[in-house]
Amino acid sequence: MARQESDREDLMREAVALVERVELQCDGFAESITAGFRSAGELSLFFGQDPVYQFDAEFRLRRAYVSGHLYRSQGTTLARLTRERTPEETRLLRYDLQAEELTQFQIQMQEILSRFLMSLQSSTTSVLRSVPEGSAVAQRTQAVLPQILARTDWLSRPLVRRRDS
Repeated sequence: MARQESDREDLMREAVALVERVELQCDGFAESITAGFRSAGELSLFFGQDPVYQFDAEFRLRRAYVSGHLYRSQGTTLARLTRERTPEETRLLRYDLQAEELTQFQIQMQEILSRFLMSLQSSTTSVLRSVPEGSAVAQRTQAVLPQILARTDWLSRPLVRRRDS
């Protein structure tokens, strides 16, 4: 794990796991939005550097980065992971959201995604770049967002942390 983090210089260039991706400028959003799909169809949305939402192939939330915190699905809640650094080590501290916190997280995520969807639907969005050139990622994202917003089972199965033996 890196000892120091920094903002991504060029998300469109660095996000090679997103085989199809687009950078958009949308009314109502100060920073550009990057939307992309992995090869198996999982959607990732980057609203500038923060927030970030990553979904599984069924469009349930897998992980997020919001207000400087990493969140990971536990199936029935989200674990908030906070890095604690000392000169000797970096540890991840885990806190599972309580029901009220989880509801508030979901409401805030849905508000952002709804604003994004309205921007896409109103044609007030400009494509800045796309990979591959001319791909229909914005249209595909617009088609997927209502599915995400309609889900009642909005959290993915728990993410299992891989450990090296």
